[in-house]
Amino acid sequence: MDTPDRLIESTRALLWERGYVGTSPKAIQQRSGVGQGSMYHHFSGKPDLALAAVRRTAAEMRAAAEEQLAGPGTAVERITRYLRREREVLRGCPVGGLTQDPEIVTSPALRAPVDETFEWLRGRIADVLAGGQARGEIAPGLDPDDIAATVVAVLQGGYVLARAAGSAAPFDQAVSGVLALLSHHS
Repeated sequence: MDTPDRLIESTRALLWERGYVGTSPKAIQQRSGVGQGSMYHHFSGKPDLALAAVRRTAAEMRAAAEEQLAGPGTAVERITRYLRREREVLRGCPVGGLTQDPEIVTSPALRAPVDETFEWLRGRIADVLAGGQARGEIAPGLDPDDIAATVVAVLQGGYVLARAAGSAAPFDQAVSGVLALLSHHS
């Protein structure tokens, strides 16, 4: 792994563990094994490095979601695969967790990849649902955009509930609930 990649990967891990405020340039340097001069040679500062890390995390999240959502099966089967895929539930969502960091949400540049990722995810799930409606798999009276927003909200809320409880059970229950509702209308 080259120096910029080590810096980005270290920043990604620290952002997920500590958030933006808790991720100091010194911590990034220590974790990556890269000196201060090299860090500032490749990135103008912590915001620039954090932006690269957030973008990479968001791109990874979109790729993982696409892998599940683009596969074979009915709309409900594809969404089920996405919601049931293996996750580190108690660590929270590496993208969604960023929305709780005031430094991220008040920075248009740092917030942009987060916003874009959730917009993409809602749109992608809505596309899967609309395709399911066109094939007669989903009740015609349901709005794919509304249902997609609900699926994403349940997923993100499930992370919060699981972390609060110290157990993946609330996450699993939330996912089971939204899937039962979706299956009922298919």
